[in-house]
Amino acid sequence: MKHNKLLSGLIIAISAVVITSCSDSFLNITPKGESLESNYYSNPSEAYAGLVAAYSALNTETGNTYCSPLGVANSASDDCYAGGGGPSDMSQWQAMNDMTQLTPANMPVDMWNVNFVGVKQCNLILSKINGVPGLSDADKTRYTAEAKFLRAHYYFNLVIWFGNVPLFTTPQTTDEIYAAKQATASEVYAQIEKDLTDAIPDLPVTVPSSENGRATQGAAEALLGKVYLYEKKWADAANILKDVNGDTPGGTSRFGYHLLANYGDIFNPNNKFNAESIFEIQKTGSQNYGWGNWGQYKSNVYSIMVGPRGYSQSGSNSTAPNFLSGWSFDPITPDLVNAMVQNGKYDPRYKYTIINLDSLVQAGQCSYAKSQCYAATGYFMAKYAPLLQYTSSAGTKELNFDQDYIEIRLADTYLMEAEALVMSNTNLSRAQALLDAVRARVGLPSVPVSMTAIKFERRMELATEGERYFDLVRWGDAPSVLDNMANGFSKHFVAGKNEILPIPLSELTNTQMVQNPQY
Repeated sequence: MKHNKLLSGLIIAISAVVITSCSDSFLNITPKGESLESNYYSNPSEAYAGLVAAYSALNTETGNTYCSPLGVANSASDDCYAGGGGPSDMSQWQAMNDMTQLTPANMPVDMWNVNFVGVKQCNLILSKINGVPGLSDADKTRYTAEAKFLRAHYYFNLVIWFGNVPLFTTPQTTDEIYAAKQATASEVYAQIEKDLTDAIPDLPVTVPSSENGRATQGAAEALLGKVYLYEKKWADAANILKDVNGDTPGGTSRFGYHLLANYGDIFNPNNKFNAESIFEIQKTGSQNYGWGNWGQYKSNVYSIMVGPRGYSQSGSNSTAPNFLSGWSFDPITPDLVNAMVQNGKYDPRYKYTIINLDSLVQAGQCSYAKSQCYAATGYFMAKYAPLLQYTSSAGTKELNFDQDYIEIRLADTYLMEAEALVMSNTNLSRAQALLDAVRARVGLPSVPVSMTAIKFERRMELATEGERYFDLVRWGDAPSVLDNMANGFSKHFVAGKNEILPIPLSELTNTQMVQNPQY
């Protein structure tokens, strides 16, 4: 069963007429190619190109800087330090790591830019779709549903990062952009819910491999369930996530989803879009791009970011991983190591999550430039590590990894449904079965279901996958957890402030927007 992957050639061949660079600010009102919109969308091929453009912001990793949402979220969590080559290396990530540095002028601005570019592309195709000559009714219906799913996705990113943001559902004129005020988070969530509920019945249940990456009913339901969970609409979340997960936890759902027998197979680039993948964002190494293609990469640049600096195997018989030397960002914290290794016993997911590089150095299997790795702990990320075998044979190797990012997977939705059931104190036997299924897959015994157990399981199961920071924020645990990390380290999270990011300074000039509290 294949799920949710956009065909590689379609991602790369995005029309320059309808897409804007991710480095264009939201308030850049004349992005390249926009002047041609009046005579574009004149046939079905151009409509399809516009749809592909709407998907493009999903896998954008370079804009004003490296804008991987994984890097930003992991740097803010207790799973990772920002790392890099020094305290000013990737200052926006360092600001997420130590929030005393987080200001409107020093924040991950691309979390704003990229998602608003995605919103813009969705609004554009939705405004044009009914007037495309020759486009079949079936394609019109499906493209509309996909664009609404994508708009919901981008706005969900915006509301969890920024809170109150401008809410646009149609293309904007210059005057409208400058006059825009922020909608409340509740208003944004209401639009997200509407877009997803509108989209779900018109999306396919599954897609053939030639269309992998396009939205499905399962992906939209999973996202809607996550939205409900963040809104604390426990009953709604549990109901829709049950449809995603299926009647029998550990079995196969009506969408064909099921847990993989081997946890490590989830992240293997040779096993893309497996049966556990609900929504997966494709990365391709086939562009063969170099540094001159900044802002255009559809590859996984995050892989090289997290690799150790100055790395090499020691001899041809080394048992150490064959990494391409990287830039040492997001090293694993002692907190995560201690959570995964308790009383000398390793969680079965440890070896797929953490690389104890210092132990391999001590065994004479490899070497790396630890003195050049800021906030070095000796532990590096395994799930997105830059394995040499997954680089392209052409172009700049470090910029052309093709490891995908599974944004929503089945174990995640199992635990989300279990959380909704526990929080609503309903059907606790099903919540227990969902938790048990996630643990049984890695050979762990049952533990009584509770929020404490679910929180711990989410950390073990989803470590370094970008969920931890948002989990801590929505549970209200971020202030206590992030300011009580091992070795006395504090991320200086301020309650009532750091739950959301500041609005980028560049977005406030000559507009009606106001800055978020305490920034």
